[in-house]
Amino acid sequence: MPPPPEYILEKARNYCAYQERSIFDVKTKLFQWKATEDTIEEIIRILKAENYINEERFVKAFALGKLRHNKWGRNKIIYALKQKQIPDLFIQIGLSEIDNEEYINTLKAILSSKEVKAKDEFTRQNKLVKFAAQKGFQPELTWKILKGEI
Repeated sequence: MPPPPEYILEKARNYCAYQERSIFDVKTKLFQWKATEDTIEEIIRILKAENYINEERFVKAFALGKLRHNKWGRNKIIYALKQKQIPDLFIQIGLSEIDNEEYINTLKAILSSKEVKAKDEFTRQNKLVKFAAQKGFQPELTWKILKGEI
């Protein structure tokens, strides 16, 4: 027997008050709490109305947090947001919050902190570009930084 909707709603409010959540995160958690489909839809509607969940606000916090704390690039942030079924419009809004100078400085910082052993400079730079790409940074931007163009 599923728990009463009032109890689940209160748990969901606490869950959303703790940190920014996407609708996908909340739905996943509600499924884990054994809520029915109708209850989930109703709780999502209430949480939106009470401003506990807001996709735009979530995307902005997510993008800035992943850049500043996890040192992720735009590509990795986009992929993670698509995994959470965020609409493309909100993804673009979130990415627009990222300051270009901060983004480039973050990329420079991860490139300078990475120690790479290689027999020649081209191989070393190639390894750095691959490393930055794994972190979600664009290879073209990484090459520009390594060549000193930025």
